[in-house]
Amino acid sequence: MTGTEASPSFRLAYVPGVTPAKWVRIWNERLPDVPLTLVAVSAAEAFDVLRDGGADAGFVRLPVDRTDLSAIPLYTETTVVLVPKDHVVTAVDEVSTDDLADDIVLHPLDDTLGWERLPGQPAIERPATTEDAVELVAAGIGVLVLPQSLARLHHRKDLAYRPVTDAPESRVALSWPEEKTTDLVENFIGIVRGRTVNSTRGRTPTSPASTPADAKAKPKRPDTGGGARRKPAAGKATGKSSGKSPRSGGSGGTRGGKRGKPRGRS
Repeated sequence: MTGTEASPSFRLAYVPGVTPAKWVRIWNERLPDVPLTLVAVSAAEAFDVLRDGGADAGFVRLPVDRTDLSAIPLYTETTVVLVPKDHVVTAVDEVSTDDLADDIVLHPLDDTLGWERLPGQPAIERPATTEDAVELVAAGIGVLVLPQSLARLHHRKDLAYRPVTDAPESRVALSWPEEKTTDLVENFIGIVRGRTVNSTRGRTPTSPASTPADAKAKPKRPDTGGGARRKPAAGKATGKSSGKSPRSGGSGGTRGGKRGKPRGRS
């Protein structure tokens, strides 16, 4: 971290299609004394807003110029084609770019997909914004390929969308000026990455000294008689009872009893 000073607020920029509500809620729970202010920006102006200090961090669309900005990729969006509700595309679950070969495919100036080659037939001119392109789709002038979140953002009852299996994809990232990685930025990074309230970046594990030595030692097993055998008490037999006194000289005596002298041979 390069900064430790307190800030009266945290400013979070976000581009169209991104919904930061979940992360804002967690921020308000963990840092209730630091207000979070949302700053809506277009995809094109997001990086200048971060560089000029208009926001402390922001949800942007990749690629990010890593010369002076840091970024953490978060997720990749599904790409869809937006069409009028009566378009033939609505009869299937998904399409490929080849299926759009006969359609006029609109290409707004704020497009975020980075096409190498746009599918379909080109329009006479490019719409200025995605919102303008949506209006043209509703008018039946063409179709529009875009990230699913933007299709949802510009939802209309007279339009529908379907996934495009082989189109470029848009990736969303959290970005901030590298030289302004403050404590508040680190806190927000932790929230986005799913760290718990008790975890911190670089937290050291619990010190061994804090745990009693006796608690770590393996408990001894109770004495179950498996060690050295005890000598039997005097006067007690160690084997099974034969019904005769162990001191008797009969055949039922113990093996360890005194044997008589052998008789001489005749």
